[in-house]
Amino acid sequence: APLGAALPHALAAFASSSSRAAPPRSAAVIAHVDHGKTTLMDALLGAADALGGSGGAERVMDALSLERERGITIASKVTSLSWRGVAVSAVDTPGHADFGGEVERVLDMVDAAVLVVDASEGPMAQTKFVVQKAVAKGLPILLCLNKVDRDGATEERCAAAESDVFDLLAAMGASDEQLEFTTVYASARDKWAASSWARAQELAAASRARGGGTPP
Repeated sequence: APLGAALPHALAAFASSSSRAAPPRSAAVIAHVDHGKTTLMDALLGAADALGGSGGAERVMDALSLERERGITIASKVTSLSWRGVAVSAVDTPGHADFGGEVERVLDMVDAAVLVVDASEGPMAQTKFVVQKAVAKGLPILLCLNKVDRDGATEERCAAAESDVFDLLAAMGASDEQLEFTTVYASARDKWAASSWARAQELAAASRARGGGTPP
């Protein structure tokens, strides 16, 4: 499935799986550094036709000169995505520990959190920090296991990463609603996502056959 549909669709699912009267309308995209958060934002913007003729642009949200120079996100930025008439504000946040205060500030202003985790690496140090803040603020969480097209992202490794996230949430006192998170399997680089590991592998194979990019 095109990645542009994955985020708003999954956010809308929160409404039917919880006591919320309406789906969240804003989400912070949070992650450990280099787990693919900003690449995910590029893919979402491109699929939502928010980039005009620049659908293949990279690190669109990292507009500050220092961000371009260092290759990391320093300041949070918000953009709007639309899917089947549902508008969602998505906030790209820093992944580096030096800018944790910026992440905490953003989490005060959103309805949900999209947690991006490298499927091969699993939760890392900054993952724990951002999860702790999201749990404390009572935000529903969507888990995006990214880079599932890599050789190390086996079915067992993805299951372990998902289990590690569950254990992390539980250890931090997450509510039952937060523990019932939705998982999306994605390759932000190739701009696709799936609701199961098996489907993700089909999309990965199709993407490789096409030389990369979103499968038909």
